[in-house]
Parts: sequence; C-alpha cells; structure tokens
Amino acid sequence: MARYTGPKTKKARAFGEPIFGFDKAFERKKYPPGQHGNTRRRKQKSDYALQLMEKQKAKYTYGVLERQFRNLFDAANRSKGVTGEVLLQMLESRLDNTVFRLGIAPTRRAARQLVTHKHITVNGILTNVPSYQCRPGDIVAVRGRSKSLIVIKDAVGAKADLRKFPWLEFNPDKMQGVFLNYPERENIPEKLNEQLIVELYSK
Repeated sequence: MARYTGPKTKKARAFGEPIFGFDKAFERKKYPPGQHGNTRRRKQKSDYALQLMEKQKAKYTYGVLERQFRNLFDAANRSKGVTGEVLLQMLESRLDNTVFRLGIAPTRRAARQLVTHKHITVNGILTNVPSYQCRPGDIVAVRGRSKSLIVIKDAVGAKADLRKFPWLEFNPDKMQGVFLNYPERENIPEKLNEQLIVELYSK
C-alpha cells in the first residue's frame, strides 16, 4: 500500500510545522533545511509556490499520495458545499485519521499500521483499508484480541482529555468510538488554507 516513507523532520522543517506530530529534531531546527541553515536569504514565494506548498502540506499531514489526493479533490468538487471544506471533511473521515483522532494511536502513521494489520473494526466488521471513508453513525473499535496491545493501551491512556473532538465520541473502557458527523471547518485543528488547494487544482 503506497505511503510516504521518507524523512519526516526534513518535510516538517520545509513547511515550518510539526505536521507528523511532536519532533525533538524539529524543535531544535525550526528553519527550512539546506546547507546554509537559517542564514540564507530566501526569495518571496509566488502564488503558485504557495498553492503547491499548501497542497503538499495537506498530503503529508494526512498521509495521502498525489493520485489519491487528486481523486479526493475531484470527489469534493462534485459534491454539494464548499469544495475546500468538503475536501478536509473527506480527509478527516478517513479510517486511519479517525483512529488517530480517537486516541487509539499516537500518530497517523501508527493508526495506519493498526488498520492495515487488522486491529480495527468498523461496525463490527474487520476493516484493513486506511482510506475507508467513515460515515455518521459508524462505530470504530479495537478488535477484541488486539485490546491488550501495549501500543494501544498506552495511546488510549495518554492525554485522553486532549483528544476530544465534537464529531467523535470515544469510550476508553470498550476501546470503541462513534463517528457522529462530518466535522465543521472551525473544529478541524490542522493549519491548512484549503482555498489555496482549490485555486491550484482549478487552474
């Protein structure tokens, strides 16, 4: 299954944000990568460069490659509503992202691995497709025999109060959550300018 496997800190430094989660190396060097470090004078970016950078940031944040991201945009463009907001809702409703938001995994990469390794069920059915689109009412749970995994126990027990989102409901005792509805734009914490992505693909 295709996914980005390159250096995470380098990408985070390029975007100026820890898009893959907390990173000690990024905290030490928050400036863009390159042999001249932070002393290099950088040219002002063009509109196209800003649009492309925003699209790349969204792709790496959610762990989606180019073709899949383009397909999501096309689907969002055909849907009712504001295209950029619908695109973010589709990214947020991916199964791997939902597992991450529920707090079952510490990162999206870890959530993707849990899904592909068959530790997650949706409505009681084993689902190993990270791109599965959750719908309102879907019950996402940890598979019975997987509840004893240390990585899942640690994730569920760590900072549970910081992983609360209005479109999700989670029961740590049962290790299952409910996808209540599609998130409103103001509730999505990612620092993305979806309008730039729309402008890029609309050319």
